[in-house]
Amino acid sequence: MIYLDHQATTPLAPEARAAMMPWLGGADTSGFANPHSPHRPGRAAAAAVEVAREQVALLLPPGGRVTFTSGATEALNLAIVGSGARKLAVSAIEHAAVLDTARAVDPAMAVLPVDGEGLVDDAALPPGVGLVAVMQVNNEIGTIQPVDRIAARAHHTGALFLCDAVQGAGRIAAPAEADMIAISAHKIYGPKGIGALWLRDGLDLAPLIRGGRQEGGLRSGTLSPMLCAGFGAAAALAQTRMAEDASHHTALWHRARAILSRWTLNGSADARWPGNLNLRLPGLDVGRLMSDLRDMAFSAGSACASGSGRPSHVLRALGLSDHDAKSSIRLGFGRYTELREIEDACARIEAAAAAQGV
Repeated sequence: MIYLDHQATTPLAPEARAAMMPWLGGADTSGFANPHSPHRPGRAAAAAVEVAREQVALLLPPGGRVTFTSGATEALNLAIVGSGARKLAVSAIEHAAVLDTARAVDPAMAVLPVDGEGLVDDAALPPGVGLVAVMQVNNEIGTIQPVDRIAARAHHTGALFLCDAVQGAGRIAAPAEADMIAISAHKIYGPKGIGALWLRDGLDLAPLIRGGRQEGGLRSGTLSPMLCAGFGAAAALAQTRMAEDASHHTALWHRARAILSRWTLNGSADARWPGNLNLRLPGLDVGRLMSDLRDMAFSAGSACASGSGRPSHVLRALGLSDHDAKSSIRLGFGRYTELREIEDACARIEAAAAAQGV
């Protein structure tokens, strides 16, 4: 199996797996202890959580605090609902975790349009907005937004700025001007089931989940030292490998683009994360392509929307027709993807498309 769906999830890094094992919780160890208990095993588990918190914090700007959550979806819900903002503005190409939550809070929310490359038009930001949400790197097309500039404009109007940095964390510099940042472990080679919300110092949110007030009163529930340790190790590894990973992804992107040269790129060719390659070929039957290449894992769009049958809202926001949107595929490269895998996969994709007569 050639895995090219790293925007959906990444494999667990060996370093993250090793960090998790002592906290798996076997009866013959003390690693099962509740990190919120006052006894010695509990304190040891709590110490592991705090080490992980510090490791994750190094991926994020100084001057804030990290709250662990069950994932980025919970983090984004906590930020949007907990902020208390009632008038919202979000980009047209946000993840459903932002779009649906924002719409539930403000059915008349302002939707910021994007141009043909997927870049947000922040000049469209209306007055009186309490919260602006724009993602750092789009999960479908890889476009990198000028989030610090957008944050400055939001602040000028008196709004808070929330950034979904799930696809950017550990890959590019953190959005320094954001007030809140959501990230996810399983997108940076950590475990599923844990994410984090970074909150700038001085900001307070209302909790979504009430109970024991374990996460500084902001989020209740017993933390998993195992998941925290894996998240922390993955974050530390991403921090040290950022330049190396970027170089590797760039090489893979250029090789794939050379092989699939007749395909049209969706999104920006320059303002993008090179681990994402979203392409279209007019007339392509993507369902048939995926059926013909069952030993390859790639996407026709966001994993969260797969199976819906609807054209991608991100591609439609770029101005693509439904026909062109449904003729698009997304290839996602990763840290462990090899050049020979890219060459083999892209050659087979091209051959399968040609067999359709397109």
